[in-house]
Amino acid sequence: MPVRIHLDARLYDRRMTLTELSEAVDITLANLSILKTGKAKAIRFSTLEAICLALDCQPGDILAVEAEAGDEP
Repeated sequence: MPVRIHLDARLYDRRMTLTELSEAVDITLANLSILKTGKAKAIRFSTLEAICLALDCQPGDILAVEAEAGDEP
């Protein structure tokens, strides 16, 4: 079951660019891009907290576990 990142949707809801989020949370644009594209293997709680504060959302608004074909419920 992969964890999916829904950062684009939250950015769209807040009418914020990835560059603006990068500046707001003091994280490099490259690292946020890796997270946004789903290529990140981990995220620090402090980073997740900073993103949630900047986007005024909860972690569950950004992260979701999605079942793959053949996975048991």
